[in-house]
Amino acid sequence: MAAYRADEDYDYLYKVVLIGDSGVGKSNLLSRFTRNEFSLESKSTIGVEFATRSIRVEDKIVKAQIWDTAGQESAYYRGAVGALLVYDVTRHVTFENVERWLKELRGHTDSNIVIMLVGNKADLRHLCAVSTEDAKAFAERENTFFMETSALESMNVENAFTEVLTQIYHVVSRKALDIGGDPAALPKGQTINVGGKDDVSAVKKVGCCNA
Repeated sequence: MAAYRADEDYDYLYKVVLIGDSGVGKSNLLSRFTRNEFSLESKSTIGVEFATRSIRVEDKIVKAQIWDTAGQESAYYRGAVGALLVYDVTRHVTFENVERWLKELRGHTDSNIVIMLVGNKADLRHLCAVSTEDAKAFAERENTFFMETSALESMNVENAFTEVLTQIYHVVSRKALDIGGDPAALPKGQTINVGGKDDVSAVKKVGCCNA
């Protein structure tokens, strides 16, 4: 699957939201994926940040419309078909709060939203406070995908976003086949079903804090 950066032409448009506690690195994940930039000086997001990036999935161009809502703008969840729920692997309290974020997300979106649990700042292995196994177990229990990332080192950032977009695309395609239609005929940004719990194990996982 190759990256595709021209935003003016696309087959599908998917809205994805970034959620999680302040300071976990959501803005840097967004800037790393959309602009390949990282800022050590980044401050807490005020209001809403928004960016887009297009990628190629099989023979289609998928455009991601990514919102960093700073945890205050639940109205911006509306219409999202994907989410990255981010915690900081060096701050256990941010992982403890993941359950609350997940409940809020599911309370404002369709039940079939594709969710990726993301343990960010995995480059700080010596400070790790959340084991990979604990996070993996939570993801399996809650039927979400899971990946550890480092926006600083650009580790798994591309993989996390593209995995979410690819899963959305594949389910849209399967649903179109089920109804005997053409995937391209489905409305852009349509909410779709995700696969079963077994899908969690199919996601590449790179652990920084193995139990």
